[in-house]
Amino acid sequence: MAEMSPLRRRMIEDMTVRNLSPATQQSYLYAVAKFSRYFGRSPDRLGLDDIHAFQVHLVSTGISWSGLNQIVCALRFLYGVTLGQDTIPEHIPYAREPRQLPVVLSSDEVVEFLQAVSSLKARVALTTAYAAGLRVSEVCGLRANDIDSSRMVIHITRGKGGKARYVMLSPELLGILRSYWRLARPQDILFPGRDPDKSIEPSVLHAACRSAVAAAGLSKHVTVHTLRHSFATHLLENGTDIRIIQVLLGHANLSTTARYTQVSTDTIRSTASPLDRLRLEVTPPES
Repeated sequence: MAEMSPLRRRMIEDMTVRNLSPATQQSYLYAVAKFSRYFGRSPDRLGLDDIHAFQVHLVSTGISWSGLNQIVCALRFLYGVTLGQDTIPEHIPYAREPRQLPVVLSSDEVVEFLQAVSSLKARVALTTAYAAGLRVSEVCGLRANDIDSSRMVIHITRGKGGKARYVMLSPELLGILRSYWRLARPQDILFPGRDPDKSIEPSVLHAACRSAVAAAGLSKHVTVHTLRHSFATHLLENGTDIRIIQVLLGHANLSTTARYTQVSTDTIRSTASPLDRLRLEVTPPES
């Protein structure tokens, strides 16, 4: 194995000190390595013109705006923090997000989709994603003690950016989770992977989504995030205040709004999940 360069080691230390998540650190290191390989030189020997040339190259390859912006974030961190070149980051532009409407499932499509998931664990995990509007990483990171049935809330301790929040615990979901627990007997981690001491991988849920779409014959492109979009849309359609939805989703860029709303766990607990209106069997049919 090649020895780690001093620059890479310093960047890892800078990211660790700033409490960047392991996934973010891996993404940043991959992006910087890709940048370095493109020019065949160490990043500390490359400048702003090289960065712009690299961005043009990436755009020409058809990279998505989100993929490009991940690389921009990595390079901004590298030059602004690790290399201490404060003037460079502000000249590395982000790609503008295309204005596209998210894919949303109807209530009937949610039922068809979830009932087409063949695995019990994946079905309950995806049901939880819809019932509480969770990101895939948040579902995978759930632990048994995050489910607070006494207050009827779920504690999301591993939200985006390390931010914690509460979401409602649907009575329907609580019943599904209890059935799942009786059948699967998970220990600390609610949805473990093959190793019971490690969480299920997001890729497993993404694969379950693809299989369920095919099995249900849906024409829409459905991902775990589609369930989150559907959660928010269905709440909005049912008259839930947009400010409550913003807090439930845990959007980092809505901190100003959240400060004014001051939504309490009482309000969150009394907000019905759209899952409660569905007739859904949690146990997959026997093959």
